[in-house]
Amino acid sequence: MDSGPESQQVLPVFQRYLSDSSDWVFFPAERWCLLIDSSSAPVQRWSGQKEGTPVYESCHWGHLGVNVRIDPSSLSFNMWKEIPVPFYLSVYFFNILNPEEIIQGQKPQVQERGPYVYREFRHKTNITFNNNDTVSFLEHRSYQFQPDKSRGQESDYIVMPNILVLSASMMMENRPGILKLMMTLAFSTLGQRAFMNRTVGEIMWGYDDPLIHLINQYFPNSLPFKGKFGLFAELNNSDSGLFTVFTGVRDFSRIHLVDKWNGVSKVNFWHSDQCNMINGTSGQMWAPFMTPESSLEFYSPEACRSMKLIYKEQGMFGGIPTFRFVAPNTLFANGSVYPPNEGFCPCRESGIQNVSTCRFNAPLFLSHPHFYNADPVLAEAVSGLHPNPKEHSLFLDIHPVTGIPMNCSVKLQLSLFLKSVKGIGQTGNIQPVVLPLMWFEESGAMEGETLQTFYTQLVLMPKVLQYAQYVLLALGCILLLIPIIYQIRSQEKCYLFWISFKKGSKDKEAVQAYSEFLMTSAPKGTVLQEARL
Repeated sequence: MDSGPESQQVLPVFQRYLSDSSDWVFFPAERWCLLIDSSSAPVQRWSGQKEGTPVYESCHWGHLGVNVRIDPSSLSFNMWKEIPVPFYLSVYFFNILNPEEIIQGQKPQVQERGPYVYREFRHKTNITFNNNDTVSFLEHRSYQFQPDKSRGQESDYIVMPNILVLSASMMMENRPGILKLMMTLAFSTLGQRAFMNRTVGEIMWGYDDPLIHLINQYFPNSLPFKGKFGLFAELNNSDSGLFTVFTGVRDFSRIHLVDKWNGVSKVNFWHSDQCNMINGTSGQMWAPFMTPESSLEFYSPEACRSMKLIYKEQGMFGGIPTFRFVAPNTLFANGSVYPPNEGFCPCRESGIQNVSTCRFNAPLFLSHPHFYNADPVLAEAVSGLHPNPKEHSLFLDIHPVTGIPMNCSVKLQLSLFLKSVKGIGQTGNIQPVVLPLMWFEESGAMEGETLQTFYTQLVLMPKVLQYAQYVLLALGCILLLIPIIYQIRSQEKCYLFWISFKKGSKDKEAVQAYSEFLMTSAPKGTVLQEARL
């Protein structure tokens, strides 16, 4: 087996399979087992199954390392540069049914609208290889509305909280009364209210608001945007920041791990070093050779934090074996339930994360849709929410040997904390509540020709090769047995002759006489006598 750098670094991972996992069976084979098409990513030979469990053959480690690392000469480089998997962004809005009653202090009632589906296009630019085994890149993103996959149009109107008004009101809560009065008058003059009625397109990609121009005029640099305000306005035709990740050329064990994001190795949004750490990958590919003890960790610029998913179960996607990873119960737990999350506080109920520090101090919260896996008090405070794991949990299905995602569905919800602020008339008598604004799903699944190529190389061809090796083994055994059988038969004839030679003295004398008779030339006239005898 190859003893190069890649093999020495990967071999301990493989040995851990053998020692720690009773579900996986490996057959060492000194041969190339990585089957790669020039237009696809590296894949692993699929050998068959044992009691329903995937069985893999061991790989020629050096060959595998060469083909999955981030390098222009690698066969997987083009796939890393521009992932050939269609991604979709599905957005669901919570339409407010009783905005006036909420201002009067009643319980909010919402109705889910959507999905409004967008095709997401991604490609990496400004790819720069550095001297420390890393590569830097920007990933450009753009979105295109898909009417045929959507339940509604971008022209649909949605009633939702006025984020600018309610956020500004919360920021003024502890300010002098005169400032609150001035803000109330400014809101009234500009026609601003606690709730607004906007189209889906405006909420997503931005709308002109006189309040934004007023704030930027008198309080410059207080808002991160200068023009239109929209929940996804900063994401369209933009990038997710400058990622620097390890290529795996020198150190295969660090492949795809993030070294820096926007030039820093940790962020400063949170209140602890652990929460500020940038861990895992950029969220697209992971290191190969996963086990059920592995976890999926990645940094999300949109969430301003690293996230870790845990192994749940084995599965199949399009006939290809996968590991499913899901969010742990502690992902959005508050500090009292899960102390390591204390750095994300100030916290409210468990199951929602305060992201105000990375979202211009607006009281925004991140969670699972419909407050799934959160404190039940949150869903009970709003009518129309129905959390359930089938519709609202996130997952990633990864091919464990290559670390390539086959099917993924990441679902998150954005909510706004609102309440009445004394001195600001627009907030009326609103009772404190975390009100969901919308939730979205980013999904992608390998399909079409790409999936067929993976299936052929991961399942079909290895099965043919598996059966072929048994046929060749059988033929080899037959060819080996033929001379053995011939030798045994020859020895058996000699043995039988020797046994017959040993039978009684009379027989020996008869045999000897007969032999002498044959050796002696017969006299003339005896032919007839012998014939008669």
